[in-house]
Amino acid sequence: MAIYNPKSLKADEFINHEEILATLEYAEANKNNIALIDEILEKARPKKNGNGLICGGLTHREASVLLACDIPEKNEEIYRIAEEIKLAFYGNRIVMFAPLYLSNYCVNGCVYCPYHYKNKHITRKKLTQEEVRAEVIALQDMGHKRLAIEAGEDPVNNPLEYILECIKTIYSIKHKNGAIRRVNVNIAATTVENYRKLKEAGIGTYILFQETYHKESYLELHPTGPKHDYDYHTEAMDRAMEGGIDDVGLGVLFGLEKYRYEFAGLIMHAEHLEAVHGVGPHTISVPRIKRADDIDPDVFDNSIPDEMFEKIIACIRLAVPYTGMIISTRENEEVRGRALRLGISQISGGSRTSVGGYTEEERPHDSEQFDVSDQRTLDEVVKWLMEKGHIPSFCTACYREGRTGDRFMALCKNGQILNCCHPNALMTLTEYLTDYASEETKKIGYELVENELQKIPGEKIKKIATENIKAIKESNGRDFRF
Repeated sequence: MAIYNPKSLKADEFINHEEILATLEYAEANKNNIALIDEILEKARPKKNGNGLICGGLTHREASVLLACDIPEKNEEIYRIAEEIKLAFYGNRIVMFAPLYLSNYCVNGCVYCPYHYKNKHITRKKLTQEEVRAEVIALQDMGHKRLAIEAGEDPVNNPLEYILECIKTIYSIKHKNGAIRRVNVNIAATTVENYRKLKEAGIGTYILFQETYHKESYLELHPTGPKHDYDYHTEAMDRAMEGGIDDVGLGVLFGLEKYRYEFAGLIMHAEHLEAVHGVGPHTISVPRIKRADDIDPDVFDNSIPDEMFEKIIACIRLAVPYTGMIISTRENEEVRGRALRLGISQISGGSRTSVGGYTEEERPHDSEQFDVSDQRTLDEVVKWLMEKGHIPSFCTACYREGRTGDRFMALCKNGQILNCCHPNALMTLTEYLTDYASEETKKIGYELVENELQKIPGEKIKKIATENIKAIKESNGRDFRF
């Protein structure tokens, strides 16, 4: 029997089944233990001292107690603290991105994904470099600066060399005032050598969803293909960090397994990365299984209602306060709106989840990886965010200034990252407003920018940001960053 050891590099030890079961038993036994819950909430609450913010996060057991708690007033307190943490570390900024699907060829047999190799009626496609260029220009014309590239696992059709060539193409395209400044990568688990190549290509965050941490379920859900290897997949982030990628993104596909098990495993994975590498996950994504070609989500009996989904988001925010949290267009406008105040710091906008989808006038439902619930344009999403009091940010400065890994986490943990992020968010929002926004969005946005400029701490930074924003509006400058 494997022994739980967060510092181990073996998947069965840092995601230990017996420890998760013991955690769930502990959480159930203490879900109404008010004294313990109050102690956990006090630990989670953000505080300030002479060195900046203090917010120690929670262990997987502590966070699981909060998730199990069914006392209404304590749950409301969980939501309030989640919002406090989000504002303390990330302010009212929401980072914008879009997925770019390169290829849906795949050799895996994942039973929840329409790209599985047995699906013979889905349209299979792989972008040429000219098609990549066309997709990127379409995304630039929307105003996007940050992409997350996606591809199925197929060593013949989608070798790493193809991914690297696509990254090079994406970075090379300068169209009007558009440029993709950072490419995040969501591809299959690979080798240390290949992670080094991705790092050298200038990627931002390497993203890999675990799908489920329950090993028995994982093996059933991935019956064939290289992804069937649970250990190789689960240990991928350690290889990525060994290869020099210090920003990695975790996630599970909620609905495949019992949510409390997945939640505990997710927090344990974050603890493991912190224990071994000194850096927790840069992002955590919270996708739920959705309908797609050849996939009926009702077949999976672990779906979670919106209310519990939102509580999961809040509890993740309390457990891992420094981590960016992502919600995609899998979720509708209403759910995304509520999730924003509970800890989400990144959202996608104007997304297409099919290969070549951005250059097609109509959304090709038959080749999407999942049904897009929020089908609004990027401009509509940006306007909506601003009306709700958020600052849509297109900033990628931290990647380009080397504020990644432990350097980013150090600045985030003491609250200093806001000194960089707030002015950068306002400058990149001004770029978007000047170059791409509708007249109504511009009107709302310019007023928001002027109001938010006054909140920048420090007269020197405020003066520089004000001058840069004026230059951007006059089209005399681009790409300023702190």
